[in-house]
Amino acid sequence: MHGLGYKIVSASDSRGGIYSENGFDPDELMKIKQERVSVTALPGARQITNEEIITCACDILIPAALDGQIHIDNARGVQAKIILEIANGATTPVADAILRERNITVAPDVLANAGGVTVSYFEWVQNRTGYYWSEDEVFARLKPIMVKAFQDAWQIANDKKITLREAAFILAIQRIVEAMRIRGKFNN
Repeated sequence: MHGLGYKIVSASDSRGGIYSENGFDPDELMKIKQERVSVTALPGARQITNEEIITCACDILIPAALDGQIHIDNARGVQAKIILEIANGATTPVADAILRERNITVAPDVLANAGGVTVSYFEWVQNRTGYYWSEDEVFARLKPIMVKAFQDAWQIANDKKITLREAAFILAIQRIVEAMRIRGKFNN
């Protein structure tokens, strides 16, 4: 276990994947990746394919590299209760419908990756002002923005009985409309 008490049971890279229900030390995984090029070099780990990772026994699945990783052929085999999409477009639309039908919560890429976009904005602000923030300051400014974005999307999803992806899109459109209204693009 590491960090917040979660156990990492699987990891992969472009050369393949590994799985252990006992879990892996993330620091050891990073060291092996840096020294031996791939996490698959971890001693004692069971080798699995990147496709098998999508359906391995876990509570939270984090597809973090390629688009279309969760698709019609593997969505019914997903065992995770939660999917956190770090990769852009990790889930195909058909798979998204299957996951919804199976009551698997998907934190969509558009919401999960918003922190990167927000920090890019922070960099722009810092460059414009010539004042640079510490890493702690960046995280202190980022956290309330991300928490609010998630809470707003979660509320919409619950109120309307829709997915977090649909809620995030609704929230985004509402914000665009509000920005246009404020700028006088249309009235009402």
